[in-house]
Amino acid sequence: MSDDAADVEAAVADAHRREWALVLAATVRVTRDLDTAEDCTQEAFAAALADWRVRGVPDRPGAWLTTTARRRALNVLRSRGVEHRHLPLLVEDAAVPGPEELATDVDGAPIPDDRLRLVATCCHPALDRPAQVALTLRLVCGLSTAQVARAFLVAEATMAARITRAKKKIALARIPYRVPPAAELPERVDAVLAVVHLLFTTGHTVPAGEELVRRDLVERSVDLARMLRRLLPRDPAVAGLLALVVLTDARRETRTGPGGRLLLLEQQDRARWDRAAIAEGTTLVREALRARPPSRYALQAAIAAVHAEAPTWEDTDWTEIVALYGVLTQLWPSPVVALNRAVAVGFAAGPAAGLAELDALAGEPQLAGYGYLPAARADMLRRLGRDDEARLAYGEALLLTENTVERDFLAGRLRDLGAP
Repeated sequence: MSDDAADVEAAVADAHRREWALVLAATVRVTRDLDTAEDCTQEAFAAALADWRVRGVPDRPGAWLTTTARRRALNVLRSRGVEHRHLPLLVEDAAVPGPEELATDVDGAPIPDDRLRLVATCCHPALDRPAQVALTLRLVCGLSTAQVARAFLVAEATMAARITRAKKKIALARIPYRVPPAAELPERVDAVLAVVHLLFTTGHTVPAGEELVRRDLVERSVDLARMLRRLLPRDPAVAGLLALVVLTDARRETRTGPGGRLLLLEQQDRARWDRAAIAEGTTLVREALRARPPSRYALQAAIAAVHAEAPTWEDTDWTEIVALYGVLTQLWPSPVVALNRAVAVGFAAGPAAGLAELDALAGEPQLAGYGYLPAARADMLRRLGRDDEARLAYGEALLLTENTVERDFLAGRLRDLGAP
């Protein structure tokens, strides 16, 4: 084991990614105060940089960091004195029935649910979705306020205020720091999964900016999905979400070509797809689909699996994909799902059928300003040889698209059509 500065820094960075949530969650139980727990956790990681250079990287970095953070937390509480202590932000209620019977390690031994407590607190229904996402990134993923702000393209001061308001709401609502009781668990887990999925989709295709993919957000969301899978190994919705993100991310390296050019599914080199991830994802899909009714994540993962298992673009089973989208639309009605189904119809039954489906969605308020609708129409019109209409649709899509990689792709398609 090499203990030079670079190796130690790498070890601390790796521990931060893997252990931050566990260390913070365990420290919150001591402080019952989010801000104090954050400070103590950050100090523990800073101490690791100095200590590990002298003593070497410990065999169990997470245990070392947790012990250090909790000791600092106890010192802070002693220095404040009980008589000067403010009301805690978090109240840990008496133990309530939770998913402890589900939370087992691979060998069947119980594992701590501290991280699940933390995630459940961040995604409490008293908080709105932007606050849930911000707190999850800040507290569970360990991102700085500046990093969270960059992820959602807002000013750092704006994000800091959002996070502060969320913490105050936790205090005012006296939200308990515990795993929800059994009756509340499905609703809370659904909120957690929705947050993780939103993080993944935001990173998978960045809404605006110069990059197509934000690797940090993708990797954080995959890590969160894996953590939830370990904590709730028998939850089919969790299995479905992990399958979805693993199968979708298996194509990451092939989504852009030379110069960062966007490559559609039909253009990607499938030999470079991550076959181990695809095997893992398809196994999880089969497990997730056994639940009745299946979760929306399981159905989306099944669609991703059809793409992943097709040897070539021409071998894609579009009829199966349309059918899966039909079931998904029934279980989770959404204009975006309907849009995706319409695109699939265009490949299964021809561009005229797809265009008819897309035109039927033109009046959907939620799709107003959604650039993928005119982009999909433009592609159907191009395939039908209706070039003048395709040019107009590509122009509309360009006006509604803020991601540079996607804009370059649309502009290229427009150039290919030539002058009117």
